[in-house]
Amino acid sequence: MSFDRRITPVRADLADERLRGQVEAERFTTGTVKRVAASFSPLHRHPSREAPVDTQAIFGESVTVYDEHEGWAWVQLHEDGYVGYLPSEALGEAGPEPTHKVRAIRTFVYPGPNLKLPHQDYLTLNSRIAVMETQGDYARLATGGWVFAAHLAGLDAFETDYVAVAERFLHTPYLWGGKTSLGIDCSGLAQTALAAVGIKAPRDSDMQERDLGTPVEVKPDLSGLRRGDLVFWKGHVGLMMDETNFIHATGHSMTVMIEPLAVAEERIRLRSYGPISAIKRLG
Repeated sequence: MSFDRRITPVRADLADERLRGQVEAERFTTGTVKRVAASFSPLHRHPSREAPVDTQAIFGESVTVYDEHEGWAWVQLHEDGYVGYLPSEALGEAGPEPTHKVRAIRTFVYPGPNLKLPHQDYLTLNSRIAVMETQGDYARLATGGWVFAAHLAGLDAFETDYVAVAERFLHTPYLWGGKTSLGIDCSGLAQTALAAVGIKAPRDSDMQERDLGTPVEVKPDLSGLRRGDLVFWKGHVGLMMDETNFIHATGHSMTVMIEPLAVAEERIRLRSYGPISAIKRLG
């Protein structure tokens, strides 16, 4: 059988117990659930800081740890199923359960409930946290530190416009595998924006093209599109803002940028990914 290595926890020496009978491995394990304790951490393809980064795991995200060796944990992310290697130091225990999530594009963590204190860290959009108490305008985290409470929302509270969420990342630097306001890639932008409105999306653009929405006809003049449509090329995705303009994270400018779809389509078709492969509409 053929498996997608990006989302299948299998190595020659070890595999997920759920794959027993489907794959060959020296041994199988159910793994141990932990949470990401760093503000974010790169997920590497191999246990090396020089290895390619496929995505990032963000604070509070649950992972299944199948193996740990020499400072590296081989894990599967629970949010999108991606498999890879995180530094062991980026992980903490599974509890306590999150009570809130970060709704701001970025919020700082302070040692006390005072904005004049030097910040200790920061958390990015969609990070999951456990709040122990509030004091004035600040919330104390179970993991330590305080954040501005207005930057948080309950786990069941969602944004209503994922394009508006993507727009908040305008001018963010392009970063392959990135999912934060410090750096983000095209499919990371789409996945992060959709998560903010409660839509779970796969990590990579080919998976998103396959699994999300319903097809929209790609007309020669690119007409008939509307806000929220996802436009795909081989290896790239952007979100329509209206019938003519769209937003995407692109290596062309190395930023998140807005431009007319027709302009981007011609450049991408001629210089990199070829013609539009699909347009998908959600809802």
